[in-house]
Amino acid sequence: MYDMKISDSVVYIGVDDKDIDLFESQYKVPNGVTYNSYVILDEKIAIMDTVDKRRTQQWLDNLEKVLDGREPDYLVVSHLEPDHASNIQLLAEKYPNMQVVSNAKVFSMLPQFFTLDFAPRSVVVKEGDTLSLGNHTLQFFMAPMVHWPEVMVEYEQTEKILFSADGFGKFGASDVEEDWDDEARRYFINIVGKYGSQVQALLKKAATLDIQTICPLHGPVLKENLGYYIGKYLTWSSYEPEEEGVVVAYASIHGNTGKAAARMAEILKENGAENVKVFDLARDDMAEAISSAFRYSRLIVMGVTYDGNLFPCMEDFLYHLKIKTYKKRKVGIVENGSWAPMAGKLMKAYFEGMKDIEICEPVVTIKSVMKDADEENMKTLAKAVLA
Repeated sequence: MYDMKISDSVVYIGVDDKDIDLFESQYKVPNGVTYNSYVILDEKIAIMDTVDKRRTQQWLDNLEKVLDGREPDYLVVSHLEPDHASNIQLLAEKYPNMQVVSNAKVFSMLPQFFTLDFAPRSVVVKEGDTLSLGNHTLQFFMAPMVHWPEVMVEYEQTEKILFSADGFGKFGASDVEEDWDDEARRYFINIVGKYGSQVQALLKKAATLDIQTICPLHGPVLKENLGYYIGKYLTWSSYEPEEEGVVVAYASIHGNTGKAAARMAEILKENGAENVKVFDLARDDMAEAISSAFRYSRLIVMGVTYDGNLFPCMEDFLYHLKIKTYKKRKVGIVENGSWAPMAGKLMKAYFEGMKDIEICEPVVTIKSVMKDADEENMKTLAKAVLA
């Protein structure tokens, strides 16, 4: 259960979405997701972002209860992605005296989403600017490409709160009991992961601030052990392995490559590997397979030739590794083909296009069904990967 209590003056008004099947139409969220929004109650009232249109009415009910008859002075827009910004025009029309606070890039993009003319009520802020609400003061820091170009974060100086936009977010509704790491990692790698250098730049800015609470746009409010969460982000955004271990990711049409993958996992364990994670790319969650490949230090891909190319789920896996900037890993390759094997060459080409990847030898070729000689070659490859 998330603890969303912040303070008497800073109130959570976000909502759960347990009905959504795919986040961004591609990531499975079996435990749902939160759309976080906050209100700062002071001489001036600031609403910190809106929510997805899927939960508009529930969010408005939460907002009106907190406002208790008052009208907001400001809406602060951190990020224009629709799961956070869908209700900007609705709110502006509901409260015609409310000003909208954001950066120039946001205001240049608003007409792409809305028909209202925001110019008369726009408060444009830039790096380091502040906005006084009375006892509370917001300071603004630009965070371009974390993970859209218009993103900014806000630091509330009095209560030392970082409103971190999509940073430090995770999947999962607020009443879910689960470890933060796994779903935060899956969220980060698959959504923000391409932009590691930009995340590092934002973390450098954050390091200059005395942060006591982190309020993200998804997932729990973080109040304790913040060094742990920041440390995870430093690791993930630098593409360093989080743990020693091996991911065996395979694509199998009729099951023969799957049997070989199971044997490869056994061989790795026989050679001392303690963490071995096996993924059937045709059936297992692709986002989890990708985040696990970033989590661990080593990867073995086992794929088949299909119409002279890679089996589609393996192609998808490698494509995502590439666009999410997979690097700094040791990789082993096993191919399977019945008459004209091409998978090894094609998988190797993917990794040769990535930085700081050590491709281990031999590249093992199986012809249809694993034989004793193939198993011996797999043992040699396993030792090279673990070396």
